[in-house]
Formats: sequence, structure tokens, C-alpha cells
Amino acid sequence: MSPTPEEIRSAPKVVLHDHLDGGLRPETIVDLAADHGHELPVPDADGLRTWFVDSADSGSLDRYLETFQHTVGVMQTREALVRVAAECAEDLAADGVVYAEVRYAPELHLDRELSLDDVVEAVQEGFRQGEQRAAEAGRPVKVATLLTAMRHAARSREIAELVIRYREAGVVGFDIAGAEAGFPPTRHLDAFEFLRRENAHFTIHAGEAFGLPSIWEALQWCGADRLGHGVRIVDDITMSDAGQPVLGRLAAYVRDKRIPLELCPSSNIQTGAASSIAEHPFGLLAKLRFRVTVNTDNRLMSATSMSREFSVLAEAFGYDLSDFQWFTVNALKSAFIPFDERLALINDVVKPGYAALVAQRTLAHLRPASR
Repeated sequence: MSPTPEEIRSAPKVVLHDHLDGGLRPETIVDLAADHGHELPVPDADGLRTWFVDSADSGSLDRYLETFQHTVGVMQTREALVRVAAECAEDLAADGVVYAEVRYAPELHLDRELSLDDVVEAVQEGFRQGEQRAAEAGRPVKVATLLTAMRHAARSREIAELVIRYREAGVVGFDIAGAEAGFPPTRHLDAFEFLRRENAHFTIHAGEAFGLPSIWEALQWCGADRLGHGVRIVDDITMSDAGQPVLGRLAAYVRDKRIPLELCPSSNIQTGAASSIAEHPFGLLAKLRFRVTVNTDNRLMSATSMSREFSVLAEAFGYDLSDFQWFTVNALKSAFIPFDERLALINDVVKPGYAALVAQRTLAHLRPASR
């Protein structure tokens, strides 16, 4: 039985791949643009919401990247960063997310003379405010932070050091992002080696727009704990004459080592990884028991949420609540917070939450027969 929209919204969810600058409320962008003197392509919130989605769907990389000029462009003051982060936490909680790892690149928020430390402290303050407001509204959420370095820039070691400096203040890991082609992760080996020496966690955007070489470098040269997207691992899976999937060496390694895939179905459609959700590799990778997780990537640009991602996957692949619990537990197993915290969320929040939904469904099914 397919989950209802209300069941999906109520289900405890975990997101590991969500960009802070890809999830702003359009109303907030309009407000902040006025404060910053930033010119927007569309002046009103409703029109802006449509513009972001149309631009992301345009098939033009230049136009897609332009969207971030208008989010990052209004995130250049402490007040703006606090507000955006607080609203992010509230929006995730309202969607049933109980744990989130939200990432952003501190180096992109320095235009108004903030320091890297100023940026991190503002975002952390915002997340704490948002968590408090979500808890008061009866939808508690825990938000952790990943600090991202831009792979075309040269500040990765500096950002890695920032991760260590704030690891006791809610920063749980490191990431690199940006165009994969021409900017391999091995350009940042110094940062990754530093993080390993410091016993720190990191993920790498790999296997999204670029293929297997990017994944191989991220894992075997850089030592990534997780793969940001990683969807192109499907390129190492072929079909035998009998119609059975055959895993290549790299795909087998990823599955055997239980390396988490931060899959973002709707975003992957926009970037050309698949032509539709029904043809997305998620279905095959889940069937083959890879460590798949469901993620939003950029909620504004994809007009999405975790509930929507679950809904489109349910429609395409027939997933039920038990599948969503599996994906959610996968995500918590792969999270960068301590083991005891992950275990508590699994046993005290996620499993009871799904059990309650199943019980409600059973009761609703039996009730008419008892009259």
C-alpha cells in the first residue's frame, strides 16, 4: 500500500546532502535583497520561486549557476546568515526531518567583510535558533553542519582547519563542491590528509556530472567517508546475457564497504544524470543493496523537500513505509555525529515513528470492519 502524503510528511526523515544556499525561502531573498541592495531577476516572491525552478530546469549550466548568485548574494551579513540558517532548520523540521547535515561554503560569504569564523558562528547561531523554534512548535530537529570548500579555488586546507576549530560547536564534517570536470578532488589532498590526521569526517561531491574516475579518486586517493551524489557508480554495473546485474570492481568495492551514496533524485534529473525519476539509478542501486540515502540537494532550485523526494520515489518504484525506514536508517548509520547519538535517533525516534505510522494504518484499515 502506497504511503499517503500525510504519512510521508509525518514520517521521521534524515537528510545528509542539503545546501544552505540552495534552500532559501523566496520571501526571505526578496527581503534580504532590499537590505543588501541586490538586484533580483524577478521582484516578487512568487515570481522568484518560479524563476529559480525554471532556471534550474533550463538545461543551461550558466543559468543554473546564476541562481546561486542571487542566494549567496544576499547571504553576506551576520543577520542574513542567522536568519537563513534559522529558517532552514524550521523548514526541515516542518517537513518531518529529525536530523539534517546542512552544508555551505564559508568562503562565499565574505563580501561584506565577515571573516570565515564570523560566517561559521552566524550560521551556527541561526541553526540553534531554528532548532529551538522547531522544538517549541513540537517538531524537534537536530541540525549539524558540513563546511564546503570550492574545488576550483585554493582554500580547502583553510576550510578544513575551520572544521576542526568548530568541531565542538556543531560542525561535523567537510566537503568539496563545484564543477567536477577539470577540478579533480586530488587537487585538495593536503586538506584531506590533514582531516584524516585529525580524525575528522568528510564527504566529496563525486560521480554527479562526472563519472567513475571522480568516484575512484574520491575514495582511493582522498579517502572520502561518503560520496556526495555518487550516482554515476551505476556506470560500473552492466547486465549479463541472462539479464542479471554484474558489478565492476569499483561498484563492488563501494557496495562491499557500505560507502554511503548521498543520492538526490530530483536534482539529478536537472543535471542530466537521468531523464526521469523512473529511470533514475536509485531503483537499481537500492535493489542491489547499496547504502542508498535520499536527499534534497537544493530545495529551492528543485522545488522539493524530503517529503517530495519520498513521494516521487514511491510513485516510481513502489516504495512503502518500510523502505523509507530503511533509507532513513541508512542515513543515520552514515551520519557524522557520534555513534551513540545516531543509535539514539534510530531507536528512540525513527523506529518508533515508523511503528506508530504502521499502527495507525492498521487501525484505520480495521476500523470500518468493526462497525
